[in-house]
Amino acid sequence: MKFLLLFIGIPLLEIVAFVQIGGKIGALWTVILTVLTAFIGAVLVRTQGLQTLFKVKRQLAGGELPATTMVEGILLLVCGAMLLTPGFITDTLGFLGLVPAIRQGVAKSIVENAMITQVQRHQNRSGPGFDQGGTTIEGQFRRED
Repeated sequence: MKFLLLFIGIPLLEIVAFVQIGGKIGALWTVILTVLTAFIGAVLVRTQGLQTLFKVKRQLAGGELPATTMVEGILLLVCGAMLLTPGFITDTLGFLGLVPAIRQGVAKSIVENAMITQVQRHQNRSGPGFDQGGTTIEGQFRRED
């Protein structure tokens, strides 16, 4: 249901933004601004994406787990898609994701939440009194070759 609301809501908001901005600066400048943000965004995503790739390689070579950096790479991919999508709202969100401090904070939060969720799942499965749901059958066995 949430995806349906996003799928319908975001384009409607983008249309409203296009009409409002186009009414103030004109249709031609609105189109130029949209194409310009897509171009600048693509260049920035490419540059930051390559930096992130090299950072992952350095971390792997140093024996570190690059979980946060890999999530940053995924966020860059999402931001790139937002910047290539015509619209001022998606461009704003995409450019916010290109700010390293914001992107790193979001990536760190995602990794921490994922780790907390995994620990809680593990504790729920292996805690005291946890029943595996199976039946224990007592018996003896003999191997015959």
